[in-house]
Amino acid sequence: FTGDFHAITTATNAIAAILDNHIFQGNELGIDPTRIIWHRCLDMNDRALRGTIVGLGGPNQGVPREDHFDITVASEIMAVLCLSTSLEDFKERVSRIVVAYTYDKKPVTVKDLKCVGAITVIMKDALKPNLVQTLEHSPALVHGGPFANIAHGCNSVIATKAAMKLGDYVVTEAGFGADLGAEKFFDIKCRQAGIKPSCVVVVATIRALKMHGGVLKEDLKEENVDALLKGVANLEKHVENVKKYNLPVVVAINKFYTDTDKEVEVLLNWAKNKNIEISLSEVFAKGSEGGIDLANKVVKTIDENDGSKSFKVLYDEKLPIKEKITIICKEIYGASNVEFLQTAKNQIAVMKRNGWDKLPICMAKTQY
Repeated sequence: FTGDFHAITTATNAIAAILDNHIFQGNELGIDPTRIIWHRCLDMNDRALRGTIVGLGGPNQGVPREDHFDITVASEIMAVLCLSTSLEDFKERVSRIVVAYTYDKKPVTVKDLKCVGAITVIMKDALKPNLVQTLEHSPALVHGGPFANIAHGCNSVIATKAAMKLGDYVVTEAGFGADLGAEKFFDIKCRQAGIKPSCVVVVATIRALKMHGGVLKEDLKEENVDALLKGVANLEKHVENVKKYNLPVVVAINKFYTDTDKEVEVLLNWAKNKNIEISLSEVFAKGSEGGIDLANKVVKTIDENDGSKSFKVLYDEKLPIKEKITIICKEIYGASNVEFLQTAKNQIAVMKRNGWDKLPICMAKTQY
């Protein structure tokens, strides 16, 4: 691989080091140490480093302040990498990253720290997608991985566009469900990259649907048709969400050895009654042979109703921030109302004051 995760970690921590050194060397920009929003990162889930104090050890060891470590995939450099279309675009996006605020509450960017070039050099090879192959020798581009519950949950635009030039069909994943990865894939990645998907595959398991129906994890191996029919409402909502973008949907059920024939039959009948295209995928057990039915149904769906001709985003990015958030919450999450706490109102005011209010919304939300 091109070492993209290591480069992202290094670039993120380099910005943090330069920021701290700027304050230590006299703080020409007037950065308020209590208003630094840039976090260091580590490609490991180390709970003890989520909140820490840096700069201890005396006057030559920096300025003491509160700091935080994120996991690398949750870093802003990861998100920027995956939305960039070229090295030049990456450099421009990095220059605009806000790392802190001054004592008079003005934003401080990476450009202000005069380290955009250095960060770009660290990342120059990491912007190249990794071409690998599956066990059955199918090509796959693996590049980036921003968390969908924090960032936008999609692989890089560069990898996706490269794949679209190389293959007849490109399959790309958006993390978690249609309320997170898919919504952000459509409203952020597709909008910014000018990509229009042809079809959406919503992946589910009978185990997960039974859990949504109230079954405890330790009891999921037992047949429970009633819980399955209760939990299938979750799957139906995800399908409904995708259709809001005027896209055709195929549901793929990843089969587990614990799924009973009765449960499979009930789920297939439910989909038929709802007029939802569905396929039982057995790729885990059988490899590509277990996905032939799914592949054929996706191709057939695209041939009959190519979603790229009808695709639309959920909201106009020029709308006010509150209105965009409300649309996402009501249309995608199923909320009846949205209440904005004073903290959120203050953050929205800062964004509006700095001209950041005409951008797509990237919601931080659990995947449940």
